Amino acid sequence: MLSAYNSPLVAGQGGVMTEEVGVVTGDLELRTTVDDSGVLTAKVRYAGAEEWYRVRGASCRLVDERDHAAVHSLLVGVLNRPSG
Repeated sequence: MLSAYNSPLVAGQGGVMTEEVGVVTGDLELRTTVDDSGVLTAKVRYAGAEEWYRVRGASCRLVDERDHAAVHSLLVGVLNRPSG
């Protein structure tokens, strides 16, 4: 793994769709990682929990690993919906 970013967020009614358990809502933490081949993966977990879940459709290959911070910020902006 080359880099990782973590951010708290609140997922409203629509929640965040995960591969493992379906929709999760409430206080979550988003983690994005980029591996040695440039593949970005996004995962979420309930705040304070240990188990991470892959966000459905949130994996891609970055052309430039320096884009990781920008993609992470975009995902936080899309997924953080404390008002629903």
